[in-house]
Amino acid sequence: MSGCERPRQSRDGGDASGTQFDVPLFPLGTVLFPDGLLPLKIFEARYMDMVRECMKGDRPFGVCRIVSGSETGAAAEHESIGCLARIVQWDMPQLGLLHVTAVGSQRFRVQARRVEPNALVRADIALIDEDPTVAVPDELVPCIALLRRLVDELEQRGGARQCAVAKPYRFGSAGWAANRLAEFLPIDPAARQQLMELEEPLARLQRVSRILQEQGVLAP
Repeated sequence: MSGCERPRQSRDGGDASGTQFDVPLFPLGTVLFPDGLLPLKIFEARYMDMVRECMKGDRPFGVCRIVSGSETGAAAEHESIGCLARIVQWDMPQLGLLHVTAVGSQRFRVQARRVEPNALVRADIALIDEDPTVAVPDELVPCIALLRRLVDELEQRGGARQCAVAKPYRFGSAGWAANRLAEFLPIDPAARQQLMELEEPLARLQRVSRILQEQGVLAP
């Protein structure tokens, strides 16, 4: 099967009746941020079915970081806060193996979950408000300069179409910049989860800046 680009819809992906709805979950060992790219190799039947369901209805699935268990086999225990993901590209290079690229949209909080007979987790979720647009203050401009260099290097390495950062780039947004830098940080997934959960985008970028200073990447 050949690749298929899918247009990106509204970021919440929810029902028009409100902000609380049901989604299938994909517990992973990683943390997905809003606007983050998520490449997946899918071979388990439950997730093949999930992807078909999502693509057929142009609906998102939820990604939550695993706290106990694994990505395969029995349903894993996961964080209560995750991020919706919308499929933007897929390909099946061989029978039984599906390559999917998804983009993070809106964060959510799990209200209740249930495990289906095939071990797929479904959850009732409530959406978390999107980050307000907050300008980057002067003292955090070094973070933006670093992010620009990283994106430039990625584009030069793999080309703009293969860059690990989804467009549009919003270097002037504190929340967007914090999310992208948090994806690159060599930190424990639990610490990355804490960054994703921070409600204030400026506080998130400030925390990222402190980590970069502690690691010697940026001057204090």
